[in-house]
Amino acid sequence: MKLKLKIALIGLLIVGSHSIMAQSKTIHGVITDPSGFPLPGASVNVEGTQNSASTDFDGKYSLKGVNPTDKITYSYVGLVSQTITVGERSSINVTLVQNTQNLNEVVVAYGTQKRAKVTGAISTVSSKDIAAVPITNAESALQGRAAGVTVVNGAPGSNPTVSIRGLATMGNSAPLYVIDGVLTGNLSGLSPNDIESISVLKDASTTALYGSKAFNGVIMVTTKKGKKGPGQLSFSTYVGGQEVTKRYSVLNTQQYLQYAKDLGSDLTARAAEFGNINTNWQDQIFQTGVMQDYNLSFSNGTETSTGRYSAEYMKQEGAIINTGFERYSFRANNTQDIGKLKIGSNMGVSFSTINPERSSGGRTLLEHAIKMAPYFPIYNENSLGGYQGPSAIDGNDAENPVRVANLGYQKINNLSIIGNIYAELEIYKGLKFRSQVSLDYYTSKDHTFIPSFQDGSYHKQAFSSTNETNSQGQTIVFDNSLTYKTTIAQKHNLEVLGVITKIDGKGQSLAAGSRYYISNEIDQLRYNEGSLGSSNYEEKNLGYIARINYDYDGKYLLAVSGRRDASSRFGANNRWGNFYSVALGWNIAKENFMQNSVFSTLKLRASTGTTGNDRIDNYQYSATLLANYNYPIGGANAPGVSLGVAANPDLKWESKLDRNIGVDFGLFDDKLTGSFEYFNNKSSDILFAVPLAASVGSAGGGTQIQNIADVKVSGFEVSIGYNDRKGDFTWSAVANLGTSKNEVVGLAPGVTSVLGGPSARAGLENFSRLEVGQPLFYFYGYQTNGIYQNQAEVDAVFGPGQTAIKPGDIKIVDRDGNKVINSDDKTNIGNPYPDFTYGLNLSAAYKNFDFNCFITGVAGNDIYNANTFDLKGMNRLFNASTDVLDRANVVNGVVTNPSATLPRAQGADINWSSANQRYIEDGSFTRLKNIALGYTLTGDAFKSYFSKARFYISGQNLITITNYSGLDPEIARADGNANSAGIDLGRYPQPKSVIFGIDVTF
Repeated sequence: MKLKLKIALIGLLIVGSHSIMAQSKTIHGVITDPSGFPLPGASVNVEGTQNSASTDFDGKYSLKGVNPTDKITYSYVGLVSQTITVGERSSINVTLVQNTQNLNEVVVAYGTQKRAKVTGAISTVSSKDIAAVPITNAESALQGRAAGVTVVNGAPGSNPTVSIRGLATMGNSAPLYVIDGVLTGNLSGLSPNDIESISVLKDASTTALYGSKAFNGVIMVTTKKGKKGPGQLSFSTYVGGQEVTKRYSVLNTQQYLQYAKDLGSDLTARAAEFGNINTNWQDQIFQTGVMQDYNLSFSNGTETSTGRYSAEYMKQEGAIINTGFERYSFRANNTQDIGKLKIGSNMGVSFSTINPERSSGGRTLLEHAIKMAPYFPIYNENSLGGYQGPSAIDGNDAENPVRVANLGYQKINNLSIIGNIYAELEIYKGLKFRSQVSLDYYTSKDHTFIPSFQDGSYHKQAFSSTNETNSQGQTIVFDNSLTYKTTIAQKHNLEVLGVITKIDGKGQSLAAGSRYYISNEIDQLRYNEGSLGSSNYEEKNLGYIARINYDYDGKYLLAVSGRRDASSRFGANNRWGNFYSVALGWNIAKENFMQNSVFSTLKLRASTGTTGNDRIDNYQYSATLLANYNYPIGGANAPGVSLGVAANPDLKWESKLDRNIGVDFGLFDDKLTGSFEYFNNKSSDILFAVPLAASVGSAGGGTQIQNIADVKVSGFEVSIGYNDRKGDFTWSAVANLGTSKNEVVGLAPGVTSVLGGPSARAGLENFSRLEVGQPLFYFYGYQTNGIYQNQAEVDAVFGPGQTAIKPGDIKIVDRDGNKVINSDDKTNIGNPYPDFTYGLNLSAAYKNFDFNCFITGVAGNDIYNANTFDLKGMNRLFNASTDVLDRANVVNGVVTNPSATLPRAQGADINWSSANQRYIEDGSFTRLKNIALGYTLTGDAFKSYFSKARFYISGQNLITITNYSGLDPEIARADGNANSAGIDLGRYPQPKSVIFGIDVTF
């Protein structure tokens, strides 16, 4: 009996164990996106356990040890997670749908809006587009990717010059940047890896709520946030090199010595002193710079909270010696739901060090390099400082560019903290109150040390010098808003927003310098032989904001907004400004007669509205004084002051009236998408610093800020995209084109024109001019028409007897025919603004391979190439272009080489000192901005280590098609002002680069 019982018990245990084992099983399947495309790296997790897996490149997964009662969560970044109870199934295929937040909504001022209901002009750049091009500054991601947006890059660590829809002001034309609701001036401290999307707001319907800050458009950046689901750790890195390969063709030593003889200097013996060497100074200032980036991020989330944390280290050696940029950046974004209360924070901190391109004597390194005599060696161990430079015997005062770049150092250390904290409470269904405090804080330390040196009789310094400028500032913004959303009778959708915003800003700077005559080892500031100066400011802005969005059944759209602003930058007479916008839209695709059409999207929209501009220096409405001005009193100099800025209590806001008409379309389930825009804007009462006459008591350099000009800007924008996401081979193409034309339509009474532009070169006239009927600060000068071949040609224009112009000189066109060349003969000789900008982005994937090609360019703009003046001016002895070997050769009053296009050397002053067409070139270009090839690893061997691993190689700026003779047609304004647009003073050229990278997700 006992034996039978034992057997029965054993049998029962065996059956039970089989039953238990039968409950545990393996689940497999495929995870795809809404279009059916497999999702590699998607997460598969059994809720409440550590049992998880990831999909391979084909979207397949296999998960062991799963029970029928288990719930499996399927998740992928950017898509909505799904949770499924296993039950009796052993195969579960899942299609994850788009996150409606990402798909249907765009970021606008003070919130988001469904894309179908947007009535304004907005361009969006996604994180995928940003990641396609390895960049060091986030602004560069917009280049060629957003219609109507122009981006020009500069030296490592510098902020790119960004303009939206052309130039509408003469002062600061930079757009407003908003990072997660924080107002800031640039994106220098933000890692591109942290960006989820960038929205460019281009018309008053989208920008008016930012009032005084939105005159030049708004760039809104949304950073990546934590996602609900299991934690995800990601690491990415790249390393590569960059260099400038193009050079100006200049004279070698033999050519230079002959050229010097032609100009009256025999330097043969001087060159022999140095061994008749031939130094290519351009090769000496350019280098192959190494660039590297490392980024680590972690993201996780629950039903009530999310978090994302990231860190980046980036280092970029410049393509010019002793230049570079290094940055450490950290970011933490968090949200927490507590019932009807939601709190959150977004915080970014960055530390950066910039080694800027150094200059000396008002000349860039490139200018020194192309002017320097080739027979000089770089180094001279017998010279103080160890470098060789020119002396009076050489007749050339260019400086040794290697010494300028390498002797001593300059470092700029920056700290940036940008972030906010907020709380949002749902008071009643549809009614929310939000309070937010934002901070933009920075410190900067610019330190320069130069030891004593003497590399010739021209350039020497008998002391070591230390100079340092410390500055810091902060802007705190308090926003309190109330939003109410409701739907009436299921078709009337209404959203009402009210905001009170207060901006407090302050800053200060301290500049000091000192000299040491006894040592090169002391790099410290002291009082003796020193200089000291300081400044500080405070600014305030108060704004009241209202917006109403209404739509009927998603078909008929209306948006109305208004803002009333007060700015401390204006006096009491005109401190307040009012701004508004009205927009209408018709979503035709939602009409019944469109239900069976090929259009999945078709929307007409129109908007008008105003924005304001207060971007001038603080306190410009009141008078200021210039110190350190001496007056002769009693036969001696007495210290005093002179008028600096003249008071203008009637100074008032710049204002801009925006008008925009657009259409958005999508065909065949949005496989083909696009938009067309037309805008016509007018800026009024533009602010400008008008020079003061000495007769009003100004010692020189004094100005008065006035509202002096009205400008009209108009143009078209086109964006077209195509996506094919089915099959093993997928591809997409996105193209955009933007045009912009600006014209001065009015000037203040008494103002007929304004000359501008930087002091391009000593003795050379300013090129830029402001005048009614012309573009803002167009190029103004003489037209030319060849070379005078003989005296008879000269006499035919000027008449016999004049001696200034001779055969071999430039023919200046006598436009009024009076046989006198003067300012009356000057005219428009160039426009620095392009007729249109464009971009083309091509992406493709085949199984494990992916490919991206990005092309950008501009057309129709002119560049004043100041380097041409250096190389072909021939007014004095410097190294020159090899083209001067074919300059006009005059024998007995006749040009012996009539095909020559350059005038005789050291000819009439007008040959080189006048602003004329000689220096104007076509600045159009097409550039292969990026090309990349990647490969993603798959297979069971890799699953236990990571969910995704991608390797890639990428090249930037590899091919540029242009007629511009300079090193790089992609130049910005020389000093950040409108009156120097398109002037190339030897700016930092964009290098070619090749990098290798890896992206890994664990």
